[in-house]
Amino acid sequence: MLRLTRNEMVETQLIERGIRDKRVISAFKKIPRERFTLREYVNLAYEDGPLPIGYDQTISQPFIVALMSEALDIRKDHSVLEIGTGSGYQTAILAELAKEVYTIERIKPLQERAEFILEELGYTNITFMHSDGSKGSIDFAPYDRIMVTAAAKKIPKDLVEQLKEGGKMVIPVGGSWFQDLVLVIKTDGKIKTESLGGCRFVPLIEEK
Repeated sequence: MLRLTRNEMVETQLIERGIRDKRVISAFKKIPRERFTLREYVNLAYEDGPLPIGYDQTISQPFIVALMSEALDIRKDHSVLEIGTGSGYQTAILAELAKEVYTIERIKPLQERAEFILEELGYTNITFMHSDGSKGSIDFAPYDRIMVTAAAKKIPKDLVEQLKEGGKMVIPVGGSWFQDLVLVIKTDGKIKTESLGGCRFVPLIEEK
């Protein structure tokens, strides 16, 4: 049995903590987070924290997912590149907000599991890729928005190049134990950055 309901999570963890975007809130009310957790953690699906999903990866804390989604200011006509499919929960939120989502996962079993769940839930606007996320994907570039769900030591040049003029990217930047969640805005070919606060993500691993 779930310890918190979906609506309780939205009210106490998102709205009370400052999430205001109505489309983001609506997406969180719609998507069953318990579908993306491992069976042994289903009762914790709406708790205020990350949960293991195997392969040393986690499904992110609901508030952080909402904060990153809101910061990107995604419109219904946008194409979004997601680096790190993981459980697929953030992917589902993006698919509710955007026209097209292109998501990259380097761990094949995670990608396959997320793809199965998202297709079963009826999403048809998601393209799944298995590759090195730090390189992005030039096949569908440029993107209106880019979301990175793993921590980079610095902002990857390839991702900046694949971002449209006027586009936005959210990415955790820092070391292994603590990072700064950064909003990147591309203007006149250059980037401006804004800190959204501290966070902790698994590292973005580049293929050798």
